[in-house]
Amino acid sequence: MTISRSTLTRDAILDAAEHLFAEQGHDKTSMRQITKAAEVNLSAVNYHFGSKDALIEAVFQRRLDALNDERLRILDALEGQAAGQPLKPSAIVEAYFGPLVRHACSAGAERRAFMPLQSSNLSDPNGAINALFEAERSAVAHRFTRALLASVPGVPEAEIVWRFHFMLGATAYAIMGADSSSQVMNLHGDTSLDADVLLDRLMAFLLGGLRAPLPAQSLPQSGLQAGRDRSLTGRVAGATDGCDTSSPL
Repeated sequence: MTISRSTLTRDAILDAAEHLFAEQGHDKTSMRQITKAAEVNLSAVNYHFGSKDALIEAVFQRRLDALNDERLRILDALEGQAAGQPLKPSAIVEAYFGPLVRHACSAGAERRAFMPLQSSNLSDPNGAINALFEAERSAVAHRFTRALLASVPGVPEAEIVWRFHFMLGATAYAIMGADSSSQVMNLHGDTSLDADVLLDRLMAFLLGGLRAPLPAQSLPQSGLQAGRDRSLTGRVAGATDGCDTSSPL
């Protein structure tokens, strides 16, 4: 299939903007820098995007779409194989966070550039970029939290949402802060962003949090049902020291 000149121009602008945003932040990147890197004139940027804000949104949108499409493809395949039965929570967690880790550790420069962009979003929690992240993430995250609810029926929905929120924060920090953390804490050993190694470490940590006992305010407070729910909570919590393959998680 032949790619049109218009599409090639649009992609060149997105690629140039993405790399510049990653290197110096979107606020410090000028339209002149973008047009020079993309080898286009300003009218081409205005034609395809209309404004710098729209260009910023398009840069994020392109990467988020690819990431979320992969997540949903994995989840669809898992649910198809399960034939109506609840999935193991570990499979759900890996389906959501695995693509992000692999994306961050990819050798492709265009993919690695996405992570500083996400870091910029986290440092500007009230900005328009954050609003885009939240809108995109909420639709996909809702699908995954529903799957988790079905797989751990003894855990209240509010607690699932909180734990998913904590997992998001831990993962973002892991993939963006490994090098700086090792320097600050004087850690030794391998701190490189190898996808398999990082994902193994991260999954053990995330599943440990997902297995944690429910906080007191989330536990039922009355009679026999409270005891039954506490027993179920204990089974869901499981062992937090490592990943027990016999666990439902």
